[in-house]
Order: sequence, then C-alpha cells, then structure tokens
Amino acid sequence: MREVLIRRELLEYLLQLARNAYPNEFVGFLREKDGVFEEVLIAPNPHAGPGSVFFDTWMLPYDESIKGTVHSHPSPNPWPSEADLEFFSKFGGVHLIIAWPFTEDTVRAYSSDGKRLRLKVVE
Repeated sequence: MREVLIRRELLEYLLQLARNAYPNEFVGFLREKDGVFEEVLIAPNPHAGPGSVFFDTWMLPYDESIKGTVHSHPSPNPWPSEADLEFFSKFGGVHLIIAWPFTEDTVRAYSSDGKRLRLKVVE
C-alpha cells in the first residue's frame, strides 16, 4: 500500500476547516513539497452544501505543486462516492476525505481510482 506523507500542522488545519464548514462540505487542493503535503489551496468561489461542494475550476491557478485534493464528508462515511471518484480523476493523484467528527482517525487517503492509501503524519 502506497504511503502518503502529510505535515501535522497541515492535517490539524484541514481538520479545523472541516469543523468550520460543518454541516457543509469543504474542498481544497493539496500542495506537495519534497514528497510531503505541506499546504492547502482552498477552492475558489465555493458553493457548499451538506452533500456536495462546487467551485469555479477556471479560477484555479496553474500550479505544478498541486498533487491532490481534500474534502470533507459531514457524515461518518469516509468512503468516496461516484461523484468523488469523478472528481479524483481530474485533480492530482492523492485525495483525502475527512469524515465527521473530523478527527485524525476519520481521515482517509485514496488514489485517483479510489484505492485506499496509507496516510502518515510527519512533524
């Protein structure tokens, strides 16, 4: 199983973003540096609800450091939906889903085809 590395500071920030967006979803794009996810770019002009979030893709900057996505599920279900898999296929190679109640234990990493990846937090 492939291992995905994420900085603890970023993971804690993502958990807080998910809590702040609740009961709606949030979505962002993950920037990688030297094999570690270190930053998030919040989706531009988001339109969020409890079951989905939409944003203006044309407003995204061209940024080669974006290697994945993150979004929240305001339910305890951490598994990707069909819509999630469609989204995954368009942006990067790693995708995080943060499920309610938005703790480190409820974060899951997936490949673009929906296969589960191991998530490792680094300091």
